[in-house]
Amino acid sequence: MKILVLGGGLMGPAAAYNALQDPQVTGVTLADLSQAQLVTARARLANKPGFEKLTTVQLDLADLAAASQLMAHHDAIVAALPSAIIATGLRAAMAARRPWIDLSWPPEEQRPALRAQSASAGILVIPGCGVEPGLTEIWARHLAEKLDQVDELHIKCGGIPATPSGPLGYKIVFGGRRLPLRPYPSAIVENGQLTTVPRYSGAERVHFAGIGECEAWHEGFMPWLLELDALRQLKTGTQKTVRWPGYAAKVTVLNEMGLLSDEPIDVDGVAIAPKKVLDALLYPHVQMQEGDRDITTFRVEAIGTQAGQRKTYQVEMVDHFDETLGFTSMARVTAFTGAIVARMVARGEVHGVGFVTPEQLITGQHFDRLIAELAKENVRFTT
Repeated sequence: MKILVLGGGLMGPAAAYNALQDPQVTGVTLADLSQAQLVTARARLANKPGFEKLTTVQLDLADLAAASQLMAHHDAIVAALPSAIIATGLRAAMAARRPWIDLSWPPEEQRPALRAQSASAGILVIPGCGVEPGLTEIWARHLAEKLDQVDELHIKCGGIPATPSGPLGYKIVFGGRRLPLRPYPSAIVENGQLTTVPRYSGAERVHFAGIGECEAWHEGFMPWLLELDALRQLKTGTQKTVRWPGYAAKVTVLNEMGLLSDEPIDVDGVAIAPKKVLDALLYPHVQMQEGDRDITTFRVEAIGTQAGQRKTYQVEMVDHFDETLGFTSMARVTAFTGAIVARMVARGEVHGVGFVTPEQLITGQHFDRLIAELAKENVRFTT
């Protein structure tokens, strides 16, 4: 079995590492446009088990012939790419007829066409196969199916710096230079209907053992969860991001000032998107520096009835920066998940055509295998 990992930033090397540990994997290729990124990635993986199975390749995904040729020599592809270039890589995967497991999603406006094209090409695309989206929805389905009737579903997840600093008390733990800040409303389920509320609203204090008090605010309920049989009668559903206290209030001010907008405005005759200015100003404060450590917080709660009795099921995870391997916690829980699922696909254990979200596939024995594989990497859940 051969696995191709696209992207040599924070996530890609962690996905490659996880795949290299599998005895059934005979080769892992890590590809990136930047040779410097590949040199850094090789240095990070050089003393890790399985390194002898690793190949690095400088690749421009815009070169469709070269990209599809490389993909054709692998059994599955793990994409750890910026959202803006996912479509470019995915078209090469379609040409190569190879399954695509993505830690993220392409931009929303590109999704309808890519859905149709991937279905026509006959390949499986698993988007949002990381921690959130990904593990949050996988666990949501698993807990929901324990109940006869699910009335409420509440998801809380987020990556935070171990030591908050800077104006937001936040560090970018996923990669890239753009802050994950969006101006548009968030989806929630209220009175059984999907509706919207202002993003960063609904801030509530939430406590995690060993971490202390954080806050969680509305980020957006994944609407496709309502397509699951177990959640069709859901009355209340929330999906909130976790940060250190005070974050939501600060970002709300930035949003109200229009600084989260990607729509250019005129500044002395120059068209400038406010969000680009904000990213440039804040990046020095939110960039992960040498010595920085991160934490991933995770909680999913399903409330309803079972055998006529009121019942609540809850799962929780708190994961820390890996001091031994040097991977961020966010890279561990995100990239390891994608790499494990990619190997399930490569082995022919899960099947599908077109866009299929993770919770539709990773159930039953596949769910058990995913959780067991994560436990091997010391990513553990408590219920």
